[in-house]
Amino acid sequence: MAEVKIQAESRTEFGKGAARRIRRDHKVPAVLYGHGTDPVHITLPGHDTMLALKTANALLLIEVEGSESLLALPKQVQRDPIKNTIEHVDLVIVKRGEKVQVDIAVHIEGEAVSETLVVLENATILVEAEATHIPDGVTVSVEGLEAGAQIHASDLELPAGTTLAIEPDTLIVNVTAASTAEQVEAELAEAEAGAGIERDEPAAEAATAGVSGD
Repeated sequence: MAEVKIQAESRTEFGKGAARRIRRDHKVPAVLYGHGTDPVHITLPGHDTMLALKTANALLLIEVEGSESLLALPKQVQRDPIKNTIEHVDLVIVKRGEKVQVDIAVHIEGEAVSETLVVLENATILVEAEATHIPDGVTVSVEGLEAGAQIHASDLELPAGTTLAIEPDTLIVNVTAASTAEQVEAELAEAEAGAGIERDEPAAEAATAGVSGD
């Protein structure tokens, strides 16, 4: 994964008021920590940070004027729930050659046989890799798999230098038989009955039920 250079500024103002002023200037308050160092409070350029963090586990080269450049990975990103803008970033300092544990995405490719349902039980997996060689994700094929087939973490083909950091028997993909319309209807009726919901009779049946013969 290529490093993304970001020019940062030292931050000396703290608190909600200072954070709001930083965001009004289209910047992002952030903190760098790790490797036994004291937390370093910085301000990041809003647009560049937003672009960089579109990539999961983005490796950032933080350059602060008057200080040495630091490699860092995003640890926690706080976003505005409505605007989806970045409000604060926690960054963990890493070293070249250092092993880190990160979550990477699982991507499915291919088609299972007809009348099956492919369920992705875990959309991400925890792996250990060099900080400068974190994979974008892992791809798993379900081509031709039949109902009952399962793919576990130990079945995944990870890039060289990357190892699992979860139990090997963790279920990743589960292929099941697709439900028929009758099964779906029966499950829905059962769920409604359990919730105390009574279904309305079809209009025709209701009309018939309300007419008595001579």
